[in-house]
Amino acid sequence: MDVDKHAEELASALGEDKTEVKRDLENLLEYSVPIDEAKQSVRRKYGGGSGGGGATPKSKNIADITTNAGNVTVTGRVLTVGQRSIRYQGDDVTIREGELADETGVISYTAWQDFGFEPGDTVTVGNAGVREWDGEPELNMGESSTVALESEPLDVPYDVGGDRDLIDLEVGDRGRNVEARVVEVEERVIDGRDGETTILSGVLADDTARLPFTDWDPTPAVEEGADLRFEDVYVREFRGVPTVNLTEFTAVSPADVDVADEAPEVTIGDAVDSGGMYDVAVVGNVIEVRDGSGLIERCPECGRLVQNGQCRSHGDVDPEDDLRVKAILDDGTATVTAVLDRDITEDVYGGTLEDALDAAREAMSRDVVADDIREALVGREFRVRGHLSIDDYGANLDAAEFDPTDEDPATRAADVLAEVRR
Repeated sequence: MDVDKHAEELASALGEDKTEVKRDLENLLEYSVPIDEAKQSVRRKYGGGSGGGGATPKSKNIADITTNAGNVTVTGRVLTVGQRSIRYQGDDVTIREGELADETGVISYTAWQDFGFEPGDTVTVGNAGVREWDGEPELNMGESSTVALESEPLDVPYDVGGDRDLIDLEVGDRGRNVEARVVEVEERVIDGRDGETTILSGVLADDTARLPFTDWDPTPAVEEGADLRFEDVYVREFRGVPTVNLTEFTAVSPADVDVADEAPEVTIGDAVDSGGMYDVAVVGNVIEVRDGSGLIERCPECGRLVQNGQCRSHGDVDPEDDLRVKAILDDGTATVTAVLDRDITEDVYGGTLEDALDAAREAMSRDVVADDIREALVGREFRVRGHLSIDDYGANLDAAEFDPTDEDPATRAADVLAEVRR
């Protein structure tokens, strides 16, 4: 796209400086605004609109806004407001982001300047760009947008404010507030956008769930065992699970927090629909032990699976033996692959890695170990606790606990038959 040509035509028609017009045009294009809509927006800014193309964008209900909407005007209640610093075109820019709602729905927004609104305010946003973010429309408020505070509050069927329990946080949340205990924390040095940067990472817990967190601007109060309230955090995905992110704009204060020892127990279907959970428990029957279970070989450099002495990253290596199980669990709502590490696999197998290697040598086949594990697991019901991640290959639950249920399968089957016969 020849932005210079479009900018020159606009500047000539409007009688404005080409450099300024080009900058405004490029800003809109950065928001994924289509070129024709961007040009109309620039015309409106400089008072050069004409005919239907220069009219104020028609007011829309939030439910009717799509990723193809161009520029819109919308009246809504501000649900949340968060702040974050991002690197934009080489500069550090503070943006404001959150959610806006009307009677028909909720939409996220990004404001590239401070328009002065707070949670609970009812505002009319004019000439807001619309872009796609995570497959959904998002409002973008820039220099050509207007925000007017309405005197009458809009009644909406949504909670105003960002307070959430950990279990209710979702990837993409911005401007959220949580109260949680720091159950794990460590200091790390990473290669950040300005070179080596010290951050904190660990695990937060409340009475509903546990989630990993990252503090990008370490706060002294964030120490193991501390009960804290965090105001203005955002949530993104890391390794398939939601992660709470603290920034320089996050306010940290003391709180009184209850923490549950047990993970929330949900159906496999609900767990999978969540998109990923850091600490969750499910109950299901093992219907299959997948290939790649039993005795396996790993790369000594990266720990990846080795096949025929070849690592995908390091080529020809001298592999190390390991034990693993990938068991498919089904509870009638969905399936998930429970991945068991060496310690749990040794418990399931009833022997150590050395015992498994001896059995493989005696049988002259490594498959004998996987066969014994299948016999021990398939058809039985287990309760599995661990970290659930979803990727292109399906749902995987990295097990921290893997225990048979106490209920006898025959007794449960008899109870089900009795219920059916009523």
